[in-house]
Amino acid sequence: MGAKDSGDVCGQSPAGPPVPNVSTRRLGLWLRLFMNAAEIEKYIRQRFREHFAVTLPQFDVMAALYRAEKALTMGELSQQLLVSNGNVTGIVDRLQKEDIVHRVVCPDDKRVHHVTLTAVGRAKFEELARAHESWVDERLAGLNVDEVEDMISRMDRLRSVLKPQKRRHATPHDEGE
Repeated sequence: MGAKDSGDVCGQSPAGPPVPNVSTRRLGLWLRLFMNAAEIEKYIRQRFREHFAVTLPQFDVMAALYRAEKALTMGELSQQLLVSNGNVTGIVDRLQKEDIVHRVVCPDDKRVHHVTLTAVGRAKFEELARAHESWVDERLAGLNVDEVEDMISRMDRLRSVLKPQKRRHATPHDEGE
């Protein structure tokens, strides 16, 4: 029996269009996660720039310092933010010029710098954090509380799935980092 006789024309079975395999659906999920996160991030970046002349990386550094129970080293900041030491150095330099952060050389090791928020920096971050929350709320206002809770639960589940996979499926590239 040929393809025409079985109803399989142009990749379609008699039951309808082909169902994508789970791998293709997972790729689609990743793309949607990425696009939605990028859309919100773009919106937040614009608002920070327009309303406060602050970059999102500057906000991220201030947030890490605000949450910290003690001064952080430049290396600790880099690790928390998943960026290079060079990126953090440039951001901290700019924030220090604006009296947002205070940087102190470690007396035991002159290569190590400890960074904290100044009083001005803490107040500035609190103002930024309120605006940030408001903007995220504005962008997600189309979701009701049940949808928000469901998505949080699903994102938590995704995070629990991803964490062990990182170790299980290490590539030669991962091992060099």
